[in-house]
Amino acid sequence: MSETISTQCCIAGGGPAGMMLGFLLARAGVRVVVLEKHADFFRDFRGDTVHPSTLELMSELGLLDAFLKVPHQEVTTLSALVGADRVHVADFRRLPTRCKFIALMPQWDFLNFLAGQARRYPGFDLRMKADAVDLVEEGGRIVGVAATTPEGPLTIHADLVVACDGRHSTLRDKSGLQGDAFGAPMDVLWFRISRLPDDGPETFGHIEAGRMMIMLDRGDYWQCAYVIAKGGLERIQAEGLAAFRARVLDLSPFLGKRVEELSDWSDVKLLSVQVDRLRRWWRPGFLAIGDAAHAMSPIGGVGVNLAVQDAVAAANRLAAPLSASNASDEDLQAIQARREFAVKLTQAGQLFIQNRLISRVLSGQARPKAPALMKLFNAFPILQRIPARLVGLGVQPEHIHTPEAAA
Repeated sequence: MSETISTQCCIAGGGPAGMMLGFLLARAGVRVVVLEKHADFFRDFRGDTVHPSTLELMSELGLLDAFLKVPHQEVTTLSALVGADRVHVADFRRLPTRCKFIALMPQWDFLNFLAGQARRYPGFDLRMKADAVDLVEEGGRIVGVAATTPEGPLTIHADLVVACDGRHSTLRDKSGLQGDAFGAPMDVLWFRISRLPDDGPETFGHIEAGRMMIMLDRGDYWQCAYVIAKGGLERIQAEGLAAFRARVLDLSPFLGKRVEELSDWSDVKLLSVQVDRLRRWWRPGFLAIGDAAHAMSPIGGVGVNLAVQDAVAAANRLAAPLSASNASDEDLQAIQARREFAVKLTQAGQLFIQNRLISRVLSGQARPKAPALMKLFNAFPILQRIPARLVGLGVQPEHIHTPEAAA
């Protein structure tokens, strides 16, 4: 059975960008429909790092104390083992924020928290199992979304459609907006291995000749990211799971027999890394933000937080005109102008690291040594504030300027 509804803003995608934007708009009194194609938010191996910039937003919203009651781990420093050299890369403890750490929190908990807060406002409508499959266009302007649901087709007429449906965005493709892909020399294999109380503090990264792995302390398990050459999964699988376990153990010998917890290739998830960016993020009646506008490399774990910053900037600009049903092309253009510099600079940094460090490590035969710049972080700890600020706060952190309507 088909259904047709109308709203002021329709958001496709219930990820960090979509949920934060939907929450902030509903909080400001805008009628908003969020479409999420899955039945819940429980999807493993998504971005789980909530950076100080996002935690600061929670504080500005008066939600920080409640948010920090959600189970999480706190990372105050980042370090790496490059060959035999241990280098301390970043120290968040001196950031000018209330929370001087990265919170490691499953993304489904983060999204459920935002959804719970948004539901307090009457204008918020979250539709689960609603997959946005096409745009509705009239006279060259986007005026709505066509979606599929278990109950049948759903059409949403909206003053503005916002694509927050990720790096494989359906609505971005349907919009006809053009982008540029910048390539990536690597993919990432994600997996879990149990953690013992005496394992010691978290290790941010371990780099050896041709190999690189990052381990994040998630309390009772290690979340591991094993970096491989782009398109190298089939070759690694052909060598066998035992050979892969041996590679992991060689980088982290303390894991011992726990590597046998990887009993099947289904325990290892592939993240195909891509870095791209739309040239224009909008067209009349349509806006793309987050990964739908700019897919980020996993370097620094900044993707989730950039998406949240996009959402805050969009809400700041759009809340008033959407309430009056007169959001203009100038508003959409202003959002891109506001956020594009931060995205470009962040991607430039990621591409530099990918091409100058990671690609050389993955193709190298000799045991690597820490670059001189990284060694300076050990010699002059004050320098650790620079990467801490870039990772923790980003190039241009946003702040909440939207009002709060009656709940």
